[in-house]
Amino acid sequence: MRSLIIVRIQITAVLLSMSLTCICGESTQTLSPSAKASNSAANATPSSNSSASQGVEAPQIIVLGDSLSAEFGLERGTGWVSLLEAKLGKPARTFIINASISGETTSGGRSRLALLLSKYHPKILIIELGANDALRGISIEASKANLDWMVKQAVESNAKVLIVGNLVPANYGATLNKELSLMYAQVAAKNKVGLVPFMLRGVADAPNASTLFQADQFHPLAVAHPTILGNIWPELRKLL
Repeated sequence: MRSLIIVRIQITAVLLSMSLTCICGESTQTLSPSAKASNSAANATPSSNSSASQGVEAPQIIVLGDSLSAEFGLERGTGWVSLLEAKLGKPARTFIINASISGETTSGGRSRLALLLSKYHPKILIIELGANDALRGISIEASKANLDWMVKQAVESNAKVLIVGNLVPANYGATLNKELSLMYAQVAAKNKVGLVPFMLRGVADAPNASTLFQADQFHPLAVAHPTILGNIWPELRKLL
């Protein structure tokens, strides 16, 4: 009888140990503070006053661009958008959402813009799109229509707009670049918004231009990005 009691006690101890192990195993899956914050941000329902109610400043600038704004081939933090964030100060009084994607076109930007506007309610929208359209043979008319639509949507949502123009390499022909320049200028003038005619001024047309680009000769090196920001800043400053 005594041995039976001991066996029962041992079995009970084993079951209790297994139960505690299960409980502890579940507790180790608790999210870290940063993971909780990421999940909360991902699952939050966009609202124009949700950030204010939580004591967090609402995003004020969205950059909708392509690889030249997405730090393609660069160390993180060295592109012009990151330099702009640093220029605005830490903690930044103006919060930036970089919604740029390498290879993006005006049609891609157009397809994403409505969600970005409804989610972040920016005060300023910077559009840096159009050059990839030209490289892919998309008509200027189609690109212009997309660009004009994006500007109108942003203005209707009470955002100020800055169009940042870019051109294609000279070997694609002077005519194409003239059409691109005219497209940016016409859309900006029609909608009365800001314009940077050529973001790579002082880079692509510099005497040492080949040394300022990555091996593909399309994407500027980090050393060129302060110049890019220098081209954008005077027009952006007017909107702040």
